[in-house]
Amino acid sequence: MTGTSSIRSAPTELTECAFLVPDAAAPDGVRRTRAIVNRAESALGWLHGRGLVSDCQLAAGEVLRQDFEQAQLGPRVTMRWDVMPGRGGLGGGAMHDATTRQLAAKARFDAALDHLGTGLRDIAWRIICAGEGMTTAERALSWPARSGRLVLGLALDRLADFYRLR
Repeated sequence: MTGTSSIRSAPTELTECAFLVPDAAAPDGVRRTRAIVNRAESALGWLHGRGLVSDCQLAAGEVLRQDFEQAQLGPRVTMRWDVMPGRGGLGGGAMHDATTRQLAAKARFDAALDHLGTGLRDIAWRIICAGEGMTTAERALSWPARSGRLVLGLALDRLADFYRLR
C-alpha cells in the first residue's frame, strides 16, 4: 500500500459550521463566521463527532484554538523570510512588530487560560492547542485513564463561560 492510497481511504468528516467569535467592532459584540471543517482534524473535533463534547464546548475550544493560531504561539516549522539579514533597516534578525490582531489574540488567549486556572489549563492546552490525543495528554499529566475527558469537559465549560457562548 502506498502513502497516497492510505490518504485517499482515510475517512473525512467535512461539515459546514457557524462560529461565534467575540468582536468588539461588531454591533452586538459577536461576529458570525462560517467555515467548512474537517471534524476528524483535531482531537476536540474527534470527541465532538462521537458525541462526547457538546456543540457549545466545541465552539469554545475552537475559539481558544483560533486565538492560539492567530497569536502565532505555535512552534515555527519554516524559516522566517520576512526578516532577511543585510537588507538594511530590519536586517540582522530584528523582529517586525506584532500586528494589533496578533496582540489582541494573545491577550485573549492568556486571559482565557488564566480564567481556567492551573488545574484545567494543562489539559485544555494539550488537547485544543497542541493537538495531542486524550491518552497522550493523560499519560503526560500522569492521570488515570479516561479521567482527561471529564476534566476537559469542565475546562470547555469554563471556556464557554469566558467567551460568553452560553
